[in-house]
Amino acid sequence: MIRRFLAVLHARNIEFVQDRSTLGWNVILPVVLVFGLATVFSSPYRTMYKVGVLSDAAELAQETHPFLRLKYIDFIQVEDQDAAVFKVERHQLDMLLDLRPEPPLYWINDESRAGFMLERLLASDAEPAAQRQMVSGLAVRRIDWLVPGILGMNMMFSCLFGVGYVVVRYRKNGFLKRLRATPLNAVEFAAAQIVSRLLLIMMITTVVFLGTDYFLNFRMEGSYLDLFLVAVLGAFSMVALGFTIAARLTSEELAGGLLNVASWPMMILSGVWFSLEGTNPLVQKLAMIFPLTHMLDAARAIMLDGASLLGVLPQLITLVLMSVALLGLGAAMFRWTPD
Repeated sequence: MIRRFLAVLHARNIEFVQDRSTLGWNVILPVVLVFGLATVFSSPYRTMYKVGVLSDAAELAQETHPFLRLKYIDFIQVEDQDAAVFKVERHQLDMLLDLRPEPPLYWINDESRAGFMLERLLASDAEPAAQRQMVSGLAVRRIDWLVPGILGMNMMFSCLFGVGYVVVRYRKNGFLKRLRATPLNAVEFAAAQIVSRLLLIMMITTVVFLGTDYFLNFRMEGSYLDLFLVAVLGAFSMVALGFTIAARLTSEELAGGLLNVASWPMMILSGVWFSLEGTNPLVQKLAMIFPLTHMLDAARAIMLDGASLLGVLPQLITLVLMSVALLGLGAAMFRWTPD
């Protein structure tokens, strides 16, 4: 029994080592993730809060106000007060501070724990005491801002891995080779895989959304139909991405590495858990290449701001173009057999 176990163990180890592509990705992937995260979140110290500051000065100086000397707070100079207040409502900024009047003014979201702590810190440093201003409109709860990201992340993993692994497994076990003998072409096969996964994902996501909404009563200012259309387009583009990644692969280990390369940056940079407000502008631009970013931006605009389809038209057009491009690329790269 032990000899049989050791023989299989040895064979599997040799197979893994000889698969250079898989071995390479197992080495490269963690290195890329570590350096990528270090670049995105690089800072002399890790900040805990984001505070927008309205000031007439060209640059913020700590001497301007004692509050600006506090560590672990990212002070972001802003010019447009209305836009900054809007970001406070949406939890993109934890506080907005206006240093121009005397005494200073500040805005926080009543639903923000970070805002509560910052208000106490400001009160201890402001002489005379800063005056609190009411945030216009109903303050957005943290869960209202988070729910599109949570559901979108779940859709992303299901889209990428649900299609990618299946296609690679079909190719390894010879199922695709048998399909090749039929009149079915690559575009038809890709479309069938995408639509199948899309139907399953939308059914599950809809049930989860409605079920949790029944208990938590999410803020919904726009149309449920518009939100559903955004989710469909977002899921379609991510399923197409998963199919494109798996179009030529024969190794499930390599497929897993490449799918992780696609999914982890999206989970970090697409605004699933937190806003990228205040990060490097290059990072914010990089986030625009991911379909999840555009889906979440459109979904939050509909749910929190009551935007119509016309209001999120740029995101919808981007998702459509991404879907068409990825589907065409995947079909062009697709191969039926491992060889």
